[in-house]
Amino acid sequence: MRSAPTILHLDMDAFFASVEQASKPSLRGKAVVVGGLGPRGVVATASYEARVFGVHSAMPMAQARRLAPNAAYLVPRFALYRSVSEQVMALLAALSPLVEPLSLDEAFVDLEAGGTAWDERSARLAGQKLRADIRAVTGLTGSVGLAASKMLAKIASEQAKPDGLVLIEPGTERALLEPLTVRTLPGVGPATGDHLRRAGIHTVGELAEAGEDELVRLLGKAHGHALFAMALARDERPVVAERETKSVSVEDTYDVDIHDRVRVGTEVRRLADRCVRRLRAAGLSGRTIVLKVRRYDFSTLTRSETLRGPTDDPAVVREAAGRLLDSVDTTGGVRLLGVGVSGLADYTQEDLFAQAAERDAGDSPYEQDETAPAPEREAPAERRWPAGHDVRHSVYGHGWVQGSGLGRVTVRFETPLSEPGRVRTFRVGDPALEPAEPLPLVPRVPGEKEDVPAEREDVGAGGGADAESS
Repeated sequence: MRSAPTILHLDMDAFFASVEQASKPSLRGKAVVVGGLGPRGVVATASYEARVFGVHSAMPMAQARRLAPNAAYLVPRFALYRSVSEQVMALLAALSPLVEPLSLDEAFVDLEAGGTAWDERSARLAGQKLRADIRAVTGLTGSVGLAASKMLAKIASEQAKPDGLVLIEPGTERALLEPLTVRTLPGVGPATGDHLRRAGIHTVGELAEAGEDELVRLLGKAHGHALFAMALARDERPVVAERETKSVSVEDTYDVDIHDRVRVGTEVRRLADRCVRRLRAAGLSGRTIVLKVRRYDFSTLTRSETLRGPTDDPAVVREAAGRLLDSVDTTGGVRLLGVGVSGLADYTQEDLFAQAAERDAGDSPYEQDETAPAPEREAPAERRWPAGHDVRHSVYGHGWVQGSGLGRVTVRFETPLSEPGRVRTFRVGDPALEPAEPLPLVPRVPGEKEDVPAEREDVGAGGGADAESS
C-alpha cells in the first residue's frame, strides 16, 4: 500500500441543486430541492440551505415539502448536469490518466500515476488548484479528499464538505478511523450495519478489536476479511480508469397509474426514442432491447428481445419495445415504464450498410405489413412547462419556469450572469413563449466554442436518472 496521500476523491457539493442556483440568481442562498415533483416523486438532491430543515436525497418529495414548504422545488435537467459534469471530468483527466468516475459529480483520481503529486505538499497543491479550476470553469464548488487509499480519500472528502479540502496525513489513519461508525466503511450497508450492531460492534475501532476470525464468523469469509483490513486502514483497491458501459436505459414513474393501453404504448415509444438519443450521444449501438414495467401492485416485469445485429435505429427500438409490451398484461394499471438497450457495441460503417441493406431487402424481423391500416395521427400534446426548465419569450428574453397550472405558466426572467429578475405569467399556449436551452453558468472565454446540451430530458416523478446525494 502506498504511503503518500496521492489518491484524490472529488465530490461536487449538492451538485444538481448547485447547478440550479448557479443558473438562477434569485435562488442563490435559498433552499432548493431537485427531484420528481409528483405525489410519488423523490428528492434527487437538496441545497445546503434546504438540508437545514432535514431534507435529504432519496426522501419522498411529499415529506420534503412538509419540512421545507417555502423551498424552490424544481424538475431535474439531466442534460445540463451531464454537460457540467463533462467539464469537471475534463479537469480531472488533465491531472492523471487514472480517473474513476462514480457518478456525474464524484470521482477518484490517482495523482501519482499522472505525475501530478508524489508527497503531501504536491498532493495538497494539486487539490487546491483543482478546486480553483472547477470554480473558474463551472462557477461551482467541490470538496476534495486526499489520502493513501480510496476508502480514506472518500472519508476525507466527506469531512471536507462543503467546499473544503482535507488531507489525511500518513500515520494518522487508524486514529481517524477508530471513532467512526462502521457504516463509514465501504460495503457496510443497513443490513450489515444492523448485524454488527446486534453483535455489539458500533465503531470501526470495535470492528478492529473484534478480530478477523470473529468477523469471518459473523459475515462470511470474503466480507469478514475485507472489513477487517479496512478497519486497520488497509485498502488495496486501485483507481480503475475505464468502466465498461453495460447498458443504456431510461425510465419514468407516473404520478397516477396509467390504465389506457394506447397511452401505455405511446409512453413506451417515447421512452424508446429517448433511449436511442442517449445511445447515439455515447456513440454506441446495442443488440438487446429491454422493457421494464412496474404494475399497480408494485410487481416489476422485465422482457427482452435480442436482435440479429446491433442497432441505434429509433424505429427498430420502438418496434421491438412494442412487441415486448404485447406480452405484458397492463390491465390493472402501470406506475413505471422503462426502455433499455444492452449488448452494446461501437458502430462501424459496415454495420450501418449491412442493416440498411437487410431492411431494404425485406429480410428483417422489423418489416412492417404494408397492408395494415395506417395508425391514426395523434393529436398534438399540450406543451409541458416543468418547474425550473429554461424558456425564452420573444419580448422578455430568457427565463425559467417558476410554476404552472390552471392553464397558466409563471416565468422568472433572469440569466446566470444577470441580477435576480422579474416574474410574469402567461397562458400555457402563448406563442411568444418557447422552451430554450440552458445558458452557460460562467462567462465564455473569447473564442471558446459554445457547448450546450443537445437533449432535454422529460422526467417523471422520481425517475429518469441516478440521483446524487453529495
